[in-house]
Amino acid sequence: MPEEVAAKPLTYDVKREGETAVVKCHGRLVAGLTDGFYQELKAVASSSKVLVLDLEDLTYVDSMGLGTIVRLYAHAKGAGCEFQLLHLGKQLRNLLKMTNLLSTLASAEEHGITVA
Repeated sequence: MPEEVAAKPLTYDVKREGETAVVKCHGRLVAGLTDGFYQELKAVASSSKVLVLDLEDLTYVDSMGLGTIVRLYAHAKGAGCEFQLLHLGKQLRNLLKMTNLLSTLASAEEHGITVA
């Protein structure tokens, strides 16, 4: 039986620069870790003009994590906050392509989403 690789828990740092909040994510955005993440970032989006998720150190995203990103986008849009995703890894980019969200997010730049 192959050895289980220990899952690195989700951690994130929120850095505010004026009216912009940059959230640097580390680890895995998976079921069981998404609720607290969403609740905190929902409050950040409500008090910011721009919310940037820097996903460079995010190693894995499951369907719950993807749903959380979509929920954050919807909340940010409703709060009048620009939403940006930076440094999409291969796994997340493929997940966004499979779910047709990559084209949605890419075409949503006119609505305040930037995918870099």
